[in-house]
Amino acid sequence: MQQPIQGYHLDEEQHWVAELACGHFQHVRHNPPWSNREWVITEQGRQSMLGHQLNCKKCDEGAPRDSEC
Repeated sequence: MQQPIQGYHLDEEQHWVAELACGHFQHVRHNPPWSNREWVITEQGRQSMLGHQLNCKKCDEGAPRDSEC
């Protein structure tokens, strides 16, 4: 299910995580050649992707909302 990005935070390993409107979190790593997301490297890039839709597999599975510790 497609869900818009509402924000971001860093995980314990300092990787960027998108906070989706559904309450789920999803890593958004720039790790070429497997995932090419140069926009995640800068604040301006991350801000430009707010509202962008990501496929949320957790929604498809009916998983409960994530929560930051």
